[in-house]
Amino acid sequence: MPAPERIPPLKTEEIEDGAAALELLRHGRLTVEGRLRDASNATLYCAVEHEGRSAHAVYKPVAGERPLWDFPDGTLARRETAARVVSEATGWGLVPPTVLREEGPYGEGMVQLWIDEPGEPEGPESPDGAAEPAEGTRLLALYEGEDPAGIEAGWLPVAPADLGDGKPGWLLHADDPRLRRLAVLDAVINNADRKGGHLLQGAGGRLFAVDHGVTFAVEDKLRTLLWGWAGRPLADEHVAVLRRLTADGELAGRLGELLAAEEVAAFRGRVARLLDTGVHPEPSGEWPSIPWPPI
Repeated sequence: MPAPERIPPLKTEEIEDGAAALELLRHGRLTVEGRLRDASNATLYCAVEHEGRSAHAVYKPVAGERPLWDFPDGTLARRETAARVVSEATGWGLVPPTVLREEGPYGEGMVQLWIDEPGEPEGPESPDGAAEPAEGTRLLALYEGEDPAGIEAGWLPVAPADLGDGKPGWLLHADDPRLRRLAVLDAVINNADRKGGHLLQGAGGRLFAVDHGVTFAVEDKLRTLLWGWAGRPLADEHVAVLRRLTADGELAGRLGELLAAEEVAAFRGRVARLLDTGVHPEPSGEWPSIPWPPI
C-alpha cells in the first residue's frame, strides 16, 4: 500500500504574511502529538491541518490553566491572544500567529503557530569581543566580573549574577533593536514573565516572543530580562508606534473582546504614560523586576 500523501506545511512567506497561518489555526483539525512538560499550565504540541495546508502549533486549553492568586481564573488563553492583537497593531509582528478557539481536543483554548528555530547560534556563551551581536546570534549572555564597566560594546547589563564558586558576574542581553522593540511591547502589555526561554529566533533571524498568559494586569507587574534600556529615551520609531496604538480606534474594541474593561483602560493608560515620559520604564520597586527562573 502506498504511503499517504503528506500535506504540505506552511511556507515561510505564509507565516510572514500571517493570514494563511491564522486561517489554518482557526479552522484546522488539531491532533495532539505531545505535551511540553516543563510548562506550568497544560501546553500541548499539536499538528493542525486544513484545506491542503499543515503546520505544528501549541494548544493551551483553558481547562489546563492552573489558578493564580493575582489573575482571574480561566483568562490566560485570552491574554495570550490579546498580546498577539497588540503585537500586530504595532506592526512589529513579534508574537507568532495566535487565535482563541472555542473548540479543541480539550475545549476552549489558545492555539499558536509553533516556531522552529534554525539551530543554536554560533558564538561564545559570554561576550569576549568588541563587536555588536548581529541579528540571528546570541541574545543573552553571562559576564564574569564584579564591575559591569568592563562589559564590551553591544551588550547591556541586566542584574548581578552568581556564577558559582563565589564568582561574581552579570546577566546581559544584547543591545539588539529587535529586543528593544520587545521591551516596548512588554511595557504596554504589562508582561509579568519575560524569561529568556520565551525568546525564539525563526528563519532569517526574525525574533518571536511567546508565553504571554500573565499580561494586561491593571497593577504594574512588569517582570523582564530586558531592563538594559531602563530610563533611556525611547527611539523615534517607538514613539511613532505608541502614537499609532493611541490613534487605532478599533484596538480597544478588539481587546475588549478578550479582556476586562478595566484592563483595556489600564493598557491605554500605559501607552499614554510612555508617550508622556518618553523613556523606557524602570523597575517600580513594588514587584520583583526579574522573573524566576530567569531563563
